[in-house]
Amino acid sequence: MDYNWACVLDHGARPSNGLVERDTMPKVSIIVPVYNAQETLRRCVDSILGQEYRDFELILADDGSTDGSPALCDEYAEKDSRVRVLHKENSGVSDTRNKALDAAHGDYVQFLDSDDWIAPEATRLLVRAMEENSCDMVIADFYRVIGSKVSRKGDIDAEGVLSREEFGDYMIQNPSDFYFGVVWNKLYRRDIIEKYQLRMDVTLSWCEDFIFNMEYELHCKRIYPLQVPVYYYVRTRGSLASQGANPAKVVQMKLNVIEYYNDFYKQVFDEEDYRARRPDIYRFYIESAGDGDIMPWQRSAKLGEERVPVYVNPKMEPDALLGLYFEEKLVERNLELVAARFDLTPRDVRLLAFVRLGTVFSGRDELADYCGFSVLQLARTLQRLQAKRLITVETRVERTEAVDEAVATVAPGSAAATGTTKTKLLVVTPTEQAQTVMEAIAEALRDCDRVRCSSMDEDEANRYRSDRKKALESIRRTLA
Repeated sequence: MDYNWACVLDHGARPSNGLVERDTMPKVSIIVPVYNAQETLRRCVDSILGQEYRDFELILADDGSTDGSPALCDEYAEKDSRVRVLHKENSGVSDTRNKALDAAHGDYVQFLDSDDWIAPEATRLLVRAMEENSCDMVIADFYRVIGSKVSRKGDIDAEGVLSREEFGDYMIQNPSDFYFGVVWNKLYRRDIIEKYQLRMDVTLSWCEDFIFNMEYELHCKRIYPLQVPVYYYVRTRGSLASQGANPAKVVQMKLNVIEYYNDFYKQVFDEEDYRARRPDIYRFYIESAGDGDIMPWQRSAKLGEERVPVYVNPKMEPDALLGLYFEEKLVERNLELVAARFDLTPRDVRLLAFVRLGTVFSGRDELADYCGFSVLQLARTLQRLQAKRLITVETRVERTEAVDEAVATVAPGSAAATGTTKTKLLVVTPTEQAQTVMEAIAEALRDCDRVRCSSMDEDEANRYRSDRKKALESIRRTLA
């Protein structure tokens, strides 16, 4: 029998065992360890419950909090049946994650920390990447938030699935990077976790998640780097020294981690390949002298400006104009994810989206108008995409025969009856190198359709699509 740890009773009392039956198995188990997090927990949980992907269970594992966190967890469990709450005595984040893993039912496991949050498309993109690429782990880019500033962080620029060995070579280059070490920017297969009984080492308070990752990766054949930032990491935790850890214990902990790191590469590579990489592997020995929080400087932006802004005012009455605004923002948001994945600008992707519909235009004015660009912005975008070898641009002269009806009536077939008109056309053609981008754009636009139809059944969705197509044809005829 499957159970849900939702604390739901009359008068707000907690049940003795906290167990409520659950009817179906979720696809994803999202685990959040909670300890005295009342100031940030609501933001974290709201970001999870607001996911576009809905087939998940959320396990809020309360690690003996002494503030308002336990009551807040119970409040969410009362409101949403997907929320399960585990109340336990304080034993640390590793043991708390382990207890939550023991209780998880999903095919996949996703972790969050209670002071962070995720983008609305996070779980959807992680699950899609896992299933479409038949892989064992997905690792995603993320945002680092410091106060009101945010910067993007990623470390793998390869497109497509990586083998365990290829992934190991990337990790060698930045061994102490959070991108590789943490659990919250990854999606795991629970069958691998359970088959090999993988859990966090409760004796460690430094790099315990890094060791969990390395143990997991030893059983991975296919790893997919999702080059889209989906997680917001807020740096609030102090170093080991600031936490008052015993210096001798810290040294021993780090020696244990270094030894495990070395053994990891001995298992990933054969003896000859290991020897060839040994100088790079030893880099971790030096970097681990710090606190494992290496974050290379990157250009930052004001928090909120990293995404297309959308204003949803509930006081505004929905009409055709507001509908156009929401439609445009939905498309912008989805195309923005393509831009982030391929290191392009939103203008780059918008232009490619229109080129996907047709490659021949009556001139630069036509293409600029479709894209909502000035002619100068169009010229710069075309140049940028040409430099990236994603498009070719040419000007083609088209000759058409024009007939003077008046002359043709008096003297049919005479030279005066016909003439030649020249039209200069703009031809923008995606290159073979752009095909992956074009496929991603097509998928992003299909995602827009899924959002539009998310509250409809199949028949309603089909009727909507048919009616929408007729409406667009009517608009096109009118404007033509």
